[in-house]
Amino acid sequence: MLSWRWHVISREHQINDEIRAREVRLVGADGEQIGIKSIRDALQMAIDLSLDLVNVAPTAKPPVCRIMDYGKFRYEQQKKEKEARKNQKIVDLKEVWFRANIDEHDYQTKYRNVVKFLGEGDKVKASVRFRGREIAHASIGQKILDRLAQEVAEICSVERAPKLEGRSMIMILAPKSNS
Repeated sequence: MLSWRWHVISREHQINDEIRAREVRLVGADGEQIGIKSIRDALQMAIDLSLDLVNVAPTAKPPVCRIMDYGKFRYEQQKKEKEARKNQKIVDLKEVWFRANIDEHDYQTKYRNVVKFLGEGDKVKASVRFRGREIAHASIGQKILDRLAQEVAEICSVERAPKLEGRSMIMILAPKSNS
């Protein structure tokens, strides 16, 4: 006689003797609807097939239980989650610093970095740092950030307009979606 697997413990599904309902709507191992059965009959059917009885919809009236191999089900679920994580793109926030009195060549170098970061799918935080009395001429920093936003308008959108925060003026650019 095959041994019954009582040792499987789960936090997300009630299985076997953890199910406390009197009656359950039973779904067979092949996905066919068996109907409403008492919990004792449903457990016995699962034992006869040497499978587990899993409560898949505990909020339904009566709860829906399915006869399945719970270990195999969890394994396949973990494989799907791992595959989804592998295909997921994590968006980083890259930061590029400008100065109020930046030269054209330095600006072009930082502009190329912004284009590269946006091309890789990352957001860019463009900042202009003011030192000393440069803060009195915040409009110069505004012009630098506006120029940058205008030059990269085809590949990104301005997520946050230029705004003065302390001694820095900050703008956030987000890449346009490819859809």
